[in-house]
Amino acid sequence: MGMWASLDAMWEMPAEKRIFGAVLLFSWTVYLWETFLAQRQRRIYKTTTHVPPELAQIMDSETFEKSRLYQLDKSTFSFWSGLYSEVEGTLILLFGGIPYLWRLSGRFCGYAGFGPEYEIIQSLVFLLLATLFSALTGLPWSLYNTFVIEEKHGFNHQTLEFFMKDAIKKFIVTQCILLPVSSLLLYIIKIGGDYFFIYAWLFTLVVSLVLVTIYADYIAPLFDKFTPLPEGKLKQEIEVMAKNIDFPLTKVYVVEGSKRSSHSNAYFYGFFKNKRIVLFDTLLEEYSVLNKDIQEEAGMESRNDGEGDSEEIKAKVKNKKQGCKNEEVLAVLGHELGHWKLGHTVKNIIISQMNSFLCFFLFAVLIGRKELFAAFGFYDCQPTLIGLLIIFQFIFSPYNEVLSFCLTVLSRRFEFQADAFAKKLGKAKDLYSALIKLNKDNLGFPVSDWLFSMWHYSHPPLLERLQALRSTKQD
Repeated sequence: MGMWASLDAMWEMPAEKRIFGAVLLFSWTVYLWETFLAQRQRRIYKTTTHVPPELAQIMDSETFEKSRLYQLDKSTFSFWSGLYSEVEGTLILLFGGIPYLWRLSGRFCGYAGFGPEYEIIQSLVFLLLATLFSALTGLPWSLYNTFVIEEKHGFNHQTLEFFMKDAIKKFIVTQCILLPVSSLLLYIIKIGGDYFFIYAWLFTLVVSLVLVTIYADYIAPLFDKFTPLPEGKLKQEIEVMAKNIDFPLTKVYVVEGSKRSSHSNAYFYGFFKNKRIVLFDTLLEEYSVLNKDIQEEAGMESRNDGEGDSEEIKAKVKNKKQGCKNEEVLAVLGHELGHWKLGHTVKNIIISQMNSFLCFFLFAVLIGRKELFAAFGFYDCQPTLIGLLIIFQFIFSPYNEVLSFCLTVLSRRFEFQADAFAKKLGKAKDLYSALIKLNKDNLGFPVSDWLFSMWHYSHPPLLERLQALRSTKQD
């Protein structure tokens, strides 16, 4: 009877209190679920101290131990940073942080001569203050992650000065994009009438397509150096492979990712007949700065130890070398181009835009509900920006969790299909070895808890991918 009495009492509460309580309850439920999953995976890191028999042929014990310790450190960091984030968010809600920041932004606008009728200007000040607060509170965590964890495990290549300049530059660039886009979106919602959600959706669609188009040409170069891949065998083979599958390649770039980290990556971008491929220098064995350092170190050892130990030194250099050979790089690109050829990119865009349209439609349905604003401390006003924040971030959070899981499942399916496409191109053997090297270079831990990987891994576990490739791998 006690439980039913409590439920009856909850439903007798005002609607705004029920909404507020449900938001907090769901937030902590998700946090506890994520923590439960993380602890399952952490147990794997702690107990799997030796290379399993099925991995003996692809990973040495030294690399296995390095990856295990790296993932353990990341797991610990994730726990504490996640707990802090959850507590911070709860305190902001409980103590009225959002309405306080709105009033504060109103006072700043008042000092500049803008009254309450200038809601869009106040919204921009609110966004600026909110993102500044988020950047400042997140800075210590980012510093620790970069200069303690990543540094400890040999990934960080940044100096503190470089890191701070980068952080300031990112903040400025973000504001230069966020504030104009937000002001236009709010204006469209204000003047759009009954069908504003259609115009708002179309606007965000155009903005997302423009950003994807200009990102690598105008935004990314603000942070990293992009240079055309020099003429040579690798470039020729990339162009031939692209031509064979009708990929409209126009340029191939190498990005100096080693300036900040030794993690590696590759991607393509662009629409219609203007596609570009970007390769991280850390992906390319012949470009990796780390390999040059290793060779110099090996040269010194050879001079000190004499010629008798040259074979041992060569073996050490080979084991430490970072990146992939040209054939393996082509296999990785075969996988990436498989995403394009199989329509995965277009499918993801369609899913994203269908979701965006649905969210704007539901926003239009809910924006007039005063109890939603009252639940978060807005009794006398209903700012459009606050409505977007409440509905998209809090009210839609259960839907977003389900959608995120479904997209993760779909992503894993796409990854298997892209691997199979590379296999059809005759790249199975090279992709097989490339995946092992990339896992080694990034210290990925190849053993995972099934529930954790099912919920979180957008890419299939390494062993599953290798098994699929092994079935028809070329000799």
